[in-house]
Amino acid sequence: MLRDSVSGFGLTAFPHSAVIHDDRAELFCEERNLRTPAETYAAETGDQQNRVARAVLLVINVDAVDVGGRQRFTSRQSYACRYDDRDMQTKKLGNSDMYLTPLGIGAWAMGGGGWAFAWGPQDDNESIAAIHAALDAGLTWIDTAAIYGLGHSEEVVARALRGRSKPFVFTKCARIWNERGEIGKSLKADSIRREVEASLRRLQVDVIDLYQIHWPEPDEDLEEGWATLAKLKQEGKVRWIGVSNFNAAQLRRAQAVAPITSLQPPYSILSRGIEEQVLPYTHAQGIGVIVYSPMKSGLLSGAMTRARVAAMPEDDFRRRTAPFQEPQLTRNLELAELLRGIGARHGRTAGEVAIAWTLHHPAVTAAIVGMRSARQVEGVIGAAEFRLSPREIEEIEAFMQGAVRVGTAG
Repeated sequence: MLRDSVSGFGLTAFPHSAVIHDDRAELFCEERNLRTPAETYAAETGDQQNRVARAVLLVINVDAVDVGGRQRFTSRQSYACRYDDRDMQTKKLGNSDMYLTPLGIGAWAMGGGGWAFAWGPQDDNESIAAIHAALDAGLTWIDTAAIYGLGHSEEVVARALRGRSKPFVFTKCARIWNERGEIGKSLKADSIRREVEASLRRLQVDVIDLYQIHWPEPDEDLEEGWATLAKLKQEGKVRWIGVSNFNAAQLRRAQAVAPITSLQPPYSILSRGIEEQVLPYTHAQGIGVIVYSPMKSGLLSGAMTRARVAAMPEDDFRRRTAPFQEPQLTRNLELAELLRGIGARHGRTAGEVAIAWTLHHPAVTAAIVGMRSARQVEGVIGAAEFRLSPREIEEIEAFMQGAVRVGTAG
């Protein structure tokens, strides 16, 4: 929680005041040659690694005067910094200046129903409540994509962030659609430029913190698409650029064109294809990794049951995937029960154990966690601090080796 309440700064005595958040707080201080909230935090705590998740500058009577070339505030013109002292570790994302909390908000399902890869109907108000709960819990970033809900997810994110301090906002390109909702693939420069302008408009931001190629398709246009993202970065429309769903060979091709800040691959106990080649490459190259579907689309959350799978709406894409069907479903639900048992020893959920498993890999920077309600946030947020023991990792591995032997692992 924030170290002080607003009332702690005596606002009743100074009615002309303003609360300035994050980047705007840093800019306010820099323009006036004041110590920034981050500098204040570092000076007072000795923490030089930008671990703080939120920094808030409270300014009282902001029209101060210069004294000796440095901005000063008098007794009626004073300022104070307050900051978030939650002990949530962060990691630097690749070659960027962004320090990410271990979990980020995943907005795929927030796109709602009625499109090819929907998770079924979704209440926008529930989505907004989930985003607010996650930010209030200390998460510093959110990942969406233009294709999620055919633009709707980005619009929901914008609504949720209106009037709040902004987290890092990531989105993706290279999946397009027509007026009939039919989805296509494009890495052509003119298409990506149209996409970025549409995403900036839907997200209601001036710049996108991380812009990613969603899929490396068509493969023959990979270099053109990546060069376009590099130009968008140079032009200031996006701050950093990354890729998603690339294999090691495709990463090398992109890296030859421009540096890659991050890769976003699927990774979970049930989806480990990136371990052999992709993660060793990203680790060696200093490319950040933000994994998606760490709970295998909710299958390992502990809340999934056979009855719930059977009752999934027709437009929920998961019901058509192999892990949610037999013969894999039975063993996958057994894995979820194992994770539930491990979590029970620590007061954690099965989902938190599943997420923690992905975070134990040294090449992984952070995990994207889908959240559809504030209640779901409560069931996963503990993974930001929870770490599995080596023995628990071995316990999970032993189960998976047994699953492979009987041929039913997802």
